[in-house]
Amino acid sequence: MKRSDPTNHAVAARHLHAERIPAEAMLRYMPSAHRALAPRPGLRDVVLQLFSHRSIAEPILVPAVAEPLLVMVLAGAATVEERDLGGEWAATEVEVGDFYLTNSAQPYEMRWQTRGGDTFEVMHLYLAHSLIDQAARDVLGAQADSVNFRDVSGGRDSLVRVLLEQLRVELVEAREPSPLFVRGLAQALSVHLVRTYRDPLSTTRRANSLQAYKLRRVIDLMHERLAADFCLADLAETAQLSEYHFSRLFKRATGASPSQYFIRLRMARARQLLLDTDRSVIDIGMEVGYSSPSHFSQVFRREVGMTPSAYRSPERA
Repeated sequence: MKRSDPTNHAVAARHLHAERIPAEAMLRYMPSAHRALAPRPGLRDVVLQLFSHRSIAEPILVPAVAEPLLVMVLAGAATVEERDLGGEWAATEVEVGDFYLTNSAQPYEMRWQTRGGDTFEVMHLYLAHSLIDQAARDVLGAQADSVNFRDVSGGRDSLVRVLLEQLRVELVEAREPSPLFVRGLAQALSVHLVRTYRDPLSTTRRANSLQAYKLRRVIDLMHERLAADFCLADLAETAQLSEYHFSRLFKRATGASPSQYFIRLRMARARQLLLDTDRSVIDIGMEVGYSSPSHFSQVFRREVGMTPSAYRSPERA
């Protein structure tokens, strides 16, 4: 996504957030109907989200995400405008099959106007750093540095389109998605992105941050222990680092402290359970580690912007 440099530093200072959010947290920033797939064992390297967008005149602030993000138009067409904070708007006409690629470390603003209909539908796909790092080593050699990607707005690439569509079909339509097939498609897509869209001038995305395989181990452990108390010592031990160095490197890799990231994983799981099950708010709170309903509601409201009950049934809130 090509954007102008920010020119209004007062606006940038007021809105800029240094933290990068995990992929699952993007749902609360998109003012659109959405569908998030339930997490499945073996499929954590790929996160897929589906959105149905109506026209939006007021800009929304899109935060930087920890993982590279691909967006493809599935249905409809729109004029999409983007800008850096305080910068000039840049418009792109998009239709079915067009895609966006962003690896931005900074938040930015978007707005859009649909064409020829009330809505247009898009899919978001996030690729884990472990996949990108593996692809970089395959393409560039075993000693390759971490890579960054060029921003692409409204791009057209037949291979990207085919691979994204196959991932959507497997993850959304297959009764039992195959982790092996999904990972193979994601690996092929990662290799193509490194070959075609790597930014040769930017190799400092995660310099001096936690190594990808250690980051994945830590995040997997967080997922396994959502109902348990947060334990920095256990996470640091998994990464084979002191607590101080682990915390510092983890935040460099993700933009969030380990405890902040853990809370966001809990809230992502809670949102999924609230939307996809009829379980009580109390039960859901206990599953993600909150024995006190009031504490769960307080944290959920702080992170999501509304109470668990309102999130589940906004029309009755």
